[in-house]
Amino acid sequence: MKLPFGFDFRHEKDPVGPLKIPHTEPGAVETLARHLSGIYATLEPERPLVIVCIGTDRSTGDALGPLVGTHLRRYHLSGYHLYGTLDNPVHAMNLTETVNEIETQFQHPFIIAIDACLGQLSSIGCIQVASGPLKPGAGVNKDLPSIGDMHVTGIVNVGGFMEYFVLQNTRLSLVMNMAEMISRSLFISLLQSQRFAATTIAKSE
Repeated sequence: MKLPFGFDFRHEKDPVGPLKIPHTEPGAVETLARHLSGIYATLEPERPLVIVCIGTDRSTGDALGPLVGTHLRRYHLSGYHLYGTLDNPVHAMNLTETVNEIETQFQHPFIIAIDACLGQLSSIGCIQVASGPLKPGAGVNKDLPSIGDMHVTGIVNVGGFMEYFVLQNTRLSLVMNMAEMISRSLFISLLQSQRFAATTIAKSE
């Protein structure tokens, strides 16, 4: 879980700049997918793409990342590497180990980090994309390694006070809806890139 303070997000302007969009906005999935596709287009074709979904299923609010990873895994898609699902989450206890594994296994990977975050009341339900790493646990005073060449975060509740309690009392409906939208936008954006291929378009049950 990360707090998004200090970012200057814009709506869809620069195709590879920062983006912040409410998950209820019509066409939000397509907007996110287009934005992500623009980022992939800037990468070297041989550069490995790694998606790391951070969080834990022991906290409703912090389950966004593992839910995204679980949804994404159900799409039969090749050409990228995924860490973090409900069955095998990436969280505070194993994040350092995961970062070391990625650095050992891949040469110069492009890492997309996905996490929940807390923010202002007016921003709850917004999905944000920005370049650079995120700092998991910053909002709850955990000293964890930064991760990501870019990051996707979903604002699931209000930050600034009793963060653990707030995360535990976040609405599951909101988290599940946001996770579904983020995973679908990732799936569509990966399909739109010639670097990736799907064995099936439909989502497995």
